[in-house]
Amino acid sequence: MAKLDGLVQDAMGQTGLPGMAVAVVYQDEVVYAKGFGVREVGKPERIGPDTVFKLASVSKPLASTVVAGVVGRQLIKWTDPVIESDKGFALKDDYVTRSATFADLMSHQSGLRTASGDLLEDLGFDRSYILSHINQEPLDTFRSSYNYSNFGYTAGGEAAAKAMKMSWEDLADQILFRPLGMSASSYRNSDYEKASDRAAIHVPLGNKQWAAKYHRDADSEAPAGGASSSVRDLAQWLRLQLGNGSFGGKPVIDPTALQTTHVPHAVSGPASSPAARSRFYGLGWNVSYDDQARVQLGHSGAFNLGTATAVAMLPGEQLAIVALTNGRPQGIPEAITAGFLDAAQHGAPTVDWLAFTAGIFKQLDDSEKPKVDYSKLPSNPAPARPNNAYTGTYANSYYGPLVVLDQDGKLALKMGPAGNPTTFPLAHFDADTFSFESMGENGNGLAGALFAGSGGGTAPSVTLDFYDKTGLGTFTRIS
Repeated sequence: MAKLDGLVQDAMGQTGLPGMAVAVVYQDEVVYAKGFGVREVGKPERIGPDTVFKLASVSKPLASTVVAGVVGRQLIKWTDPVIESDKGFALKDDYVTRSATFADLMSHQSGLRTASGDLLEDLGFDRSYILSHINQEPLDTFRSSYNYSNFGYTAGGEAAAKAMKMSWEDLADQILFRPLGMSASSYRNSDYEKASDRAAIHVPLGNKQWAAKYHRDADSEAPAGGASSSVRDLAQWLRLQLGNGSFGGKPVIDPTALQTTHVPHAVSGPASSPAARSRFYGLGWNVSYDDQARVQLGHSGAFNLGTATAVAMLPGEQLAIVALTNGRPQGIPEAITAGFLDAAQHGAPTVDWLAFTAGIFKQLDDSEKPKVDYSKLPSNPAPARPNNAYTGTYANSYYGPLVVLDQDGKLALKMGPAGNPTTFPLAHFDADTFSFESMGENGNGLAGALFAGSGGGTAPSVTLDFYDKTGLGTFTRIS
């Protein structure tokens, strides 16, 4: 405990992170709950234990707790096909649609690829639209592949809510937040926005400088990433986790249903050598084992637009920690939770955890860079055709229509929900290829708009490489 302040202050000093809050639970007591830094850069308000943060994917273990509550009411089983509760559920393969269970979806074994549906969310489509269109996404092997999928997870949460005949947001309130007195917690973005004590989200500018540039509404993937809470509230939830479903001496969540979330369901990281240990995923929890064979449970949350969170538990020691930050993922909360548990077990951290976790996140960032660098123009680009060769309306069953416009002599494309489309200015790159700035949580710089055809006439189609990661990014001209 005495080392924790220093771990946090050192991490913030090295990175310039605007703010963080941390809580520790030990033997059913909240033994530490503290805020550091400011809610928003340039403003004086300080972070405290009651400051509300966006949780990103720490929403997942919260959600599996909620679904465990539904399982405990015997309305569903973890092994029930979700289509029995949600008749509209559908994936690309009929067998998978009929067979995929709550456990399959919440352990990321449905076959949906990582990020399936995420680009629809970035464009502003709602949960109903996205879940009704993920049946176009190609599938990996059912139950023998692991692909981290926000919308597969969301589909599981939605089906549990339908089994209870209520919305997901109301279900979480009824089963978890109200019984534990978690009054600062919600799966509604509007509640986060209304909170008077909330942490803004920040992105790094370099040289330890940060800016609150973006807003992030994750309502469409609420069970997977849309929760907000404070460390004081989350400490109560950790008491419930360590208490095997009981809180304050009273049963809240069925212990068998809750324990099912804590055991391995999928191999998320196969051992890389004979002496290495594999990593596993439970239901909303990463599951691993330490050098003493003790189970360790944890999860990270990450919004590239400005949130990073982490939770970790050693259930056998009745010890848990949660760290919430208001900055883009750089491995900071993971360094705090890992450093603390390391110190608890060994007397002091045995690894420079911030350097270690920062290196992992940098590798992730590097892996997500575009394959083509559209910022580097060809030395002698071929000319484009006249603008009217490209303008028009193009259809796509997944993303909906795309309109290419001529705006004062410059091309732009417009796509997204009919009531709130996004317009992307196009810049010529080479011949029939143009570039545009990708946007949203998954935006990674300039992307390409590749128009088909050449010479005279109009382009019959256009492929947007940023939106074509699973082969769904070609739009066909209809006018």
